[in-house]
Amino acid sequence: MESLYLTLKVAAMATLAAFHLGILLAYLLAHSSLPGKKFVEAFLTLPMVLPPTVLGYYLVVFLGRNGWVGKWLYENFGISLMFTWQGAVLAAALVSLPLIVKSSCAAFQDVDKTIENAARTLGASEVGIFFRISVPLAWRGILAGTLLAFARAMGEFGATLMIAGNLPGKTQTLSMAVYDAVQAGNDNLAGFLVMVISVVGMSILVLSGILLEKRS
Repeated sequence: MESLYLTLKVAAMATLAAFHLGILLAYLLAHSSLPGKKFVEAFLTLPMVLPPTVLGYYLVVFLGRNGWVGKWLYENFGISLMFTWQGAVLAAALVSLPLIVKSSCAAFQDVDKTIENAARTLGASEVGIFFRISVPLAWRGILAGTLLAFARAMGEFGATLMIAGNLPGKTQTLSMAVYDAVQAGNDNLAGFLVMVISVVGMSILVLSGILLEKRS
């Protein structure tokens, strides 16, 4: 139960962080025609293709006690993300961000540009267009990407293990609890945890598929 609670907390906070950043990046990409757009899209999609342990290594290099950013945080503010659930949130947000960006970007691109241009002609600001036109018309794609990001954050293992470790009651999520149960020969516990993760993942995939189908 501790692992389940921690997993839900980490996944929810990671999804929330990835949601706000992902929506902004997706909107900028959907309305941008800069030469470096493809490079930015590839960089944002990179966490989907890199091994999770590689992402974890990057996090350790940047945020470890001797890392480029981590050393500054620790020396000036006493903050260390290593072996903490906050580090697990950061790792989960990193791997789930591309799902929100890709889905939301496609949804924003599907919005009829004549409506947005008409709003500009009538004097609406870009912020007003974003909140009153673009987001309401693209909400199905945004929500589908957010659900997929939540499912991905729940199942994150490699990057989380690298930066947060596997400390029962502190940083051990469901995926790590499954690994420990298998290693300990506790097949009943492993089977139960696998069933929980599978049911939640299947439910989210079905719901996101329905949302994307209705959007199209």
